[in-house]
Amino acid sequence: MKLAQQQSTLARLICSSCGQPVSIFEPQTFSPCCQQPLTAEYEYPESFTPAALQHRPSTMWRYAEVLPVLDASNIVSLGEGMTPIIYPKRLTEKLGTPDVYIKDESGNPTGSFKARGISVAVSKAKEFGLSGCIVPTAGNAGGAMAAYCAAAGMQAIVVMPTHTPEVFKEECRLYGAKLLLVNGLISDCAKKVAELKQQYPYFDISTMKEPYRLEGKKTMGYEIAEQFNFELPDVILYPTGGGTGLIGMWKAFAEMEAMGWIGPDRPRMIAVQAANCQPIVQRYEGRISSVKEYTGAPSLANGLAVPHPFAEKMIMRVLQESGGFPVAVEDQAMLDAVRMIANTEGMLIAPEGAALYVALEQLLDAGKIDRNEKILLLNTGSGYKYLQNL
Repeated sequence: MKLAQQQSTLARLICSSCGQPVSIFEPQTFSPCCQQPLTAEYEYPESFTPAALQHRPSTMWRYAEVLPVLDASNIVSLGEGMTPIIYPKRLTEKLGTPDVYIKDESGNPTGSFKARGISVAVSKAKEFGLSGCIVPTAGNAGGAMAAYCAAAGMQAIVVMPTHTPEVFKEECRLYGAKLLLVNGLISDCAKKVAELKQQYPYFDISTMKEPYRLEGKKTMGYEIAEQFNFELPDVILYPTGGGTGLIGMWKAFAEMEAMGWIGPDRPRMIAVQAANCQPIVQRYEGRISSVKEYTGAPSLANGLAVPHPFAEKMIMRVLQESGGFPVAVEDQAMLDAVRMIANTEGMLIAPEGAALYVALEQLLDAGKIDRNEKILLLNTGSGYKYLQNL
């Protein structure tokens, strides 16, 4: 499918903490001033309207004006984005909630939402003329990066916990990536990446330690608005490890409001974590003053086993601004929900996605979500990749 040829309007990268700008014309990691994530800002063209989207390709690159690749010839795409929003009729009857929806990211390339951010990050690495990329991963991001680097003709180094299911390791090898295994969690893999960067001049696409994966993930927010006819849900539940998608959707809503696509009403954003690894819950409840103090454990929901999310401040800001909050779910409850949803709806979703159903059930019973609200769950990937875990 031919990609949209609209021109990016990327204007600047700024520090998410103090607003200090940095150059968009050379590779960037986090801000040199505050050591915090960088975010992209755009000069929105008047021609970029919802009506302009009508005849564009059904991929996330339909939003090219607000994506950071300056030359469309550098876009590395495998058809990611425009995933369906499903109405799970039998689940809504079970819950007694008439307005629950699932945005199903499992149909993305390599089976998860990671394709979005990785597509943009690898495209930018190509635009900068870099020869390869490196990433620490709990699973899905590594497979996605290996695939997109293969498509770009670039080298890939993936650093992954030893306990990760074999399917994630094997897909990296099949795509030609160099796979390194580390005893520990993704935080331990990040330490290994920091060492390897001294040897390899590759683009480090660690979560939120570069500004481009965020831009790919935010396209979920644009799609949600478009698919709901620009009337956003009341509540969005999102499985939160590194938090890129949570922050990205919130960024997309702000951009669309600035362009006049939507009004000021926003969803409450609920961050769902694993009970085994819940740094944001502990931070929100005041039991720790920083996620750096937290010690996590593995979870069968690999993507939630992120004990030290680099974008901690941005995650907390989204929860505060949206009137949302974080919750934690036990692994066994996730597993039970995977099976129940498969039996009830014929959808084999990732444990991270199943965690949202558990959280929703608990929050409905506690009265923290009204049964008549419009509720959206983000299933981040395919359950088929987790069969070893399950």
